[in-house]
Amino acid sequence: MFTNPLSPPVKRAGHNCRASSGVAMPLASTGARARLLGLLLGLGLILSLAGGPALAREGVEVGGNSAFSKLVPAQDIELSAARQYAQMLGDARQQNALAGPDNAQLQRLRAIARRIIPFATDWNPRAKGWRWEVNLMGSKQINAFCMPGGKIVFYTGILESLKLTDDEVAMVMGHEIAHALREHARERMGKSVATGLGANLLGQALGLGQIGQTVTNYGAQLLTLKFGREDESEADLVGLELAARAGYDPRAGITLWRKMSAANKNAPPQWLSTHPAGSTRIADIEAALPQVMPLFARAQKPPAR
Repeated sequence: MFTNPLSPPVKRAGHNCRASSGVAMPLASTGARARLLGLLLGLGLILSLAGGPALAREGVEVGGNSAFSKLVPAQDIELSAARQYAQMLGDARQQNALAGPDNAQLQRLRAIARRIIPFATDWNPRAKGWRWEVNLMGSKQINAFCMPGGKIVFYTGILESLKLTDDEVAMVMGHEIAHALREHARERMGKSVATGLGANLLGQALGLGQIGQTVTNYGAQLLTLKFGREDESEADLVGLELAARAGYDPRAGITLWRKMSAANKNAPPQWLSTHPAGSTRIADIEAALPQVMPLFARAQKPPAR
């Protein structure tokens, strides 16, 4: 997620970063234990297959989606995201902070999204069925995000404060879409499920219904979920490729992160602990340019603005 930690926070749905503590329950039945064993064995198989060789492809290579994401249903997370997105739009509309369809900046964002989205299914087949939405909200925050299911928001702050070109906007949008395509939110919830089930094996209740409960507990934090450095680096690369295939110059990733680094030069340690340094991101982008520049060279370019 692109965010400036020094900006005032926007009021969002509350969240709890801890897994549900639950209450003591009767010992699990033999059938429940068998289901859990099958689940864990299946996870082990997925993990082992994920480490196998992948077919060569043109563009960046980041491996398959995390096996942990398979522990929670994608449709449940996407449904939760859609509800939160609708609530957020409603709140912004009441505050006169939601851009209307005639807003020039919103039209610009939607035009860029229309070029990028067709390439999303190469990274995640589910994206073909997503009901993509792009909206713009008035806020000084330097921020943008894409929720599971293709729900995109940009804040005016990131466009105005950084004075982004179309190519740079495409880098931001590609990065945020990449988080959704790579199912980073679903992966984090899956890890929470695995941790909870492992703890239960040591003496607490089993019940596979806990998976649904974890989705419920963690679904409320989709808007404020923080990704780790590995997720951010992966989204940088996948977003770079998406933008390049859509006809946007991937070298704009370098100028974007110079602007972001300047905006976040006084960022607190908490932000630095979960985001790669700007210099690291620029170096990674430069290293990936040989893989994406040929894609950009062959891509149909957007009309000149």
